[in-house]
Amino acid sequence: MIAAYQASCQARVDAALEALFSAPSTELERLYAAMRYSVMNGGKRVRPLLAYAACEALGAPAEQANGAACAVELIHAYSLVHDDLPAMDDDDLRRGQPTTHKAFDEACAILAGDGLQSLAFSALLDPRLSPQADGIRLSMVQALAKAAGPAGMVGGQAIDLGSVGQKLDQQALAFMHRHKTGALIEASVRLGALASARAEQAELDALQCYAQAVGLAFQVQDDILDVESDTATLGKRQGADIARDKPTYPALLGLPAAKAYAIELRDQALVALQGFGEQAEPLRALARYIVERRH
Repeated sequence: MIAAYQASCQARVDAALEALFSAPSTELERLYAAMRYSVMNGGKRVRPLLAYAACEALGAPAEQANGAACAVELIHAYSLVHDDLPAMDDDDLRRGQPTTHKAFDEACAILAGDGLQSLAFSALLDPRLSPQADGIRLSMVQALAKAAGPAGMVGGQAIDLGSVGQKLDQQALAFMHRHKTGALIEASVRLGALASARAEQAELDALQCYAQAVGLAFQVQDDILDVESDTATLGKRQGADIARDKPTYPALLGLPAAKAYAIELRDQALVALQGFGEQAEPLRALARYIVERRH
């Protein structure tokens, strides 16, 4: 099921994203080319999938979450462009291709990331992509701004950079990853739910519990793959976290315990969805996929 659902959602969000990268003038063509390169060069589109699935779980058509899906993928792409820069993780490979600052240059990559960040909010407010009432769109903007900013993803990246060579306990490691990775995944689910225009508070609370669990599970599995997989499969440098002496779950817990923890988090996510019917099956499938994926 998940492969067909993923392909359908990828096609939907890619078509919406592609329409955003038309340069308004010849002077901006290189910048827009770098932005497009950073987004349209593959990727699992997990965050858009979660947005679509949350919208459908509440009984609304997936198309209502196009703005949400584009926005979370644009924020994700911007974060990767900046994370890969020499001043941060200094990576040369992303999704099996040269990172944006290698394909273009560092200055262009910084500007491309800046452009993608602002474009995310434009997409979220575009009535062609987000047909919701103004009040709902404002709530979506507020949720994304919080998740993407210093209280969320950016703050998590700052903690991550400051943790190199440090020995974090499990609570501190979870705190870092709930910000760096989890905040945007939680926002993806929340934005999709809000996009349905049908979300009750109890449903939003249950979906938040689900998103918190899958957000952390995603990072645990990433840490596991950094140990077990290879560069060709991952599309990025295998063993990079170990080489940088970053704190990871396998390093903290051991590989078998990290795998068990990922399964425990998956099960927590599934329990959170017990009050939902068959319409939430894509969310359940995504929780399983996140801990079973090999790249």
